[in-house]
Amino acid sequence: MQRRRLLGLAAAGLTSVMALTTLSACGSSSPLSKNVTLHLIAADYGDPKTGNSSTEYWNDIVRSFQKDNPRIKVNVEVVDWTHVDDKVAELVKAGKAPDIAQIGSYAAYAAQDQLYTADELFTVSQQADFIPSLADAGSVDHTQYGIPWVSSSRLFFYNKKLFANAGITKAPETWDDLAADAKLLKDTGVKEPYGLPLGPEEAQAESLMWMLGSGGNYTDTVGSYTFDSAPNVDAFAWVKKNLVDAGLVGPKDPAKTDRKQVFADFLAGKAAMINGHPTLLAQAKKAGINVGVAQLPGETGADTNTLGVADWVMAFKQNGNVEADGKFLQYVYQQQNLVKFLDQYGLLPVTTSASQAMRKNPKDKDLVKFLDLLPEAIFYPVSKTSWGPVSDRVKKVIGTAVHGDPKSVLSDLQIYAEAQDADSGAKQ
Repeated sequence: MQRRRLLGLAAAGLTSVMALTTLSACGSSSPLSKNVTLHLIAADYGDPKTGNSSTEYWNDIVRSFQKDNPRIKVNVEVVDWTHVDDKVAELVKAGKAPDIAQIGSYAAYAAQDQLYTADELFTVSQQADFIPSLADAGSVDHTQYGIPWVSSSRLFFYNKKLFANAGITKAPETWDDLAADAKLLKDTGVKEPYGLPLGPEEAQAESLMWMLGSGGNYTDTVGSYTFDSAPNVDAFAWVKKNLVDAGLVGPKDPAKTDRKQVFADFLAGKAAMINGHPTLLAQAKKAGINVGVAQLPGETGADTNTLGVADWVMAFKQNGNVEADGKFLQYVYQQQNLVKFLDQYGLLPVTTSASQAMRKNPKDKDLVKFLDLLPEAIFYPVSKTSWGPVSDRVKKVIGTAVHGDPKSVLSDLQIYAEAQDADSGAKQ
C-alpha cells in the first residue's frame, strides 16, 4: 500500500455491488488450443494464524475458474507482504517470472518491457471502467501496465467527544484552525491533540498529505521530483513551528512514531485528530469512538486533494501466456469475485461503475466520502522506477524535518531522488 498502505485493513464490511462487464480475454471467447499452467503470486492481506489469509480466496477463485476453463491450470502462491515484492523480483532476476503477480509496484518491470499492457489483457470497455486516477497511476508514458487491484483514500478524523469537551463545534478547515483546536484540546487535558506519524512505517503518506495542503507534491506535472520546492518546505516549517515545537503532537517523537501507533491512540480515545483511511472509520465506531470525518485541512482552506493509494496486478510476458492470463484476469475482475475480496478486507473498488453502485447502497454510506475523493486523488509517483528506493529513504529521514531545518532535510532528499532518477534512467 507501498504495501503498508493497505496491510491489515480487515473486516470493514464493504458490501458494494460491483458492475464489471464480464468478457473473455483479448475479446475472444474461444477455448485455448493447448493446456497451460499459470503461476500466480499474490500478497496476503490477512493473517494465516487467524484464518484470514488470502490463500482461501485465491484457491476458491481458481477452483471455480478451472471448471469453465479446464485447459488452464493456475498454481497459486500467497506470500506475506514483507517478502512478496522481493520474491517476485528474485524470480524475475532468475528468469522464472510468474505469469501474474499481485504486489505493491509494477514500474521497474514495465520499464524493462517485461509486462503485458492492460489492453492486451482486457477489452476497451473494461479498461474504461477503471477510475481514471487509478488507471493513470498504473500507466507509464500513457500506456497502462499496472492494473489496480484495491484502493483507498484518506480523510481527516476527529473525536467529537473530545472536541465537545474543548468547546469546538466543527472540524478545522485550515492549518491555523487545526493548531487553534489542538491548543484548546491540550488545555482540556488531551495528551495527543494531533497524531503525527512521521516514523518509518508510512511517513511518505503523512508527509504527502501535508505537502498537498500547501499546494506541493513529490513531483511536478512532468514527473520530476520536487522535494525541496517552496510549498513543501513551507508545509514542514509550519508543522515544526505550530505543532511539534508547540507541544501539540503528544509526548512521542513524530520521527519515530508509526501510523499504527497513532491509530491505536485514536481508537483508545487518546489522540483527538489524525488522518485516516476507510477501515479506521469502522474500527473507531466499533471501539465506541464518536468519530467525525472531514476533508483534510489545508494551508488556506479545506484541501480539495487527498492521498490515494492502490496495490497492483500485472502479467509478465516471459512465458508468453497472454491469452490465458487475460482469461483468468477477466474472470477475477468479475463482480462477484472482486466484491468477495473487498468485503473480506474492507477496501474500496477500483472502477467507476462499482463506485456508483456503492453510493446507492445504504450500507456503504460511511464510505461514500472516501469514494468521492478517488477520481481526483493524488497518488505516489509509482510509475517512476526510482520511487521504490526514494520512498524507502523518505520513510527513514523525512521525520527529522520537524526537528532540524526542513529545507536542509528536503534538499538532501531532492539530491538523493535525482540521483536515483539518473541511475534508473527514467523520468516517467
